Amino acid sequence: MPANMFDSLQLTGRSTSHVVSLAAGSLSLHQAVVAPYLALQTAAATEGIALQAVSGFRSFERQLAIWNGKCRGERPLLDALGQPLQAQALSTEQRVTAILNWSALPGASRHHWGTELDVIDAAALPAGSAPQLLCSEFAPGACFERLAAWLDSDALHDYGFYRPYAQWRGGVQPEPWHLSYAPLAAAALQQLQLPLLAAALQEVDLEDGQWVQQQLPDLYVRYVQNVAAAPPRALAAVALKAGSTLC
Repeated sequence: MPANMFDSLQLTGRSTSHVVSLAAGSLSLHQAVVAPYLALQTAAATEGIALQAVSGFRSFERQLAIWNGKCRGERPLLDALGQPLQAQALSTEQRVTAILNWSALPGASRHHWGTELDVIDAAALPAGSAPQLLCSEFAPGACFERLAAWLDSDALHDYGFYRPYAQWRGGVQPEPWHLSYAPLAAAALQQLQLPLLAAALQEVDLEDGQWVQQQLPDLYVRYVQNVAAAPPRALAAVALKAGSTLC
């Protein structure tokens, strides 16, 4: 695998040169992830699961809007158990910690790489409802129970995917819906060093930005580096039946 799979703008979501659009432009993925994703969809379909990615690539600007909206109380802010919080009633540290439970700093989101997917079972979604991407939806008896069991079986490893947030490790809360294409994401994580992230956040209108910059080394360790290691089986899934190649 080449040492530098991404440039600095791609790593931090400030370029789209590495991604392509699918599904009429509503979903973008790294160009090398498209074929593995389609192969994974086909495998899920054989189990009666309509695997659908509801989120893929996300730009720096989009992540910044999410961050600032949560800081200002304009977007829902949840605690570690998924219960709503009032952003302005919290201290800066409490507010930032609450955001980082579920949302990354702009520049630090794995979605910037185009290697990450948030998935649902479209066939199991109740009519007229929208997925909330909550752990309760993947619990026993909930709408995505079957999808959760299939993901737990590690079937996705044969296609290069794994779940970096399957369990709580002291940082980001568990996200059973979040899949990562390991052969590329492992390289991106290695390249996304602290100085590069700090540079991306300079002169950006980031809410609570002064506190974030002061604490960035600790936040980087706890919320960026602190993910599950990709299984060797997923890392080895470079040459897939679907014919994908790393670019």
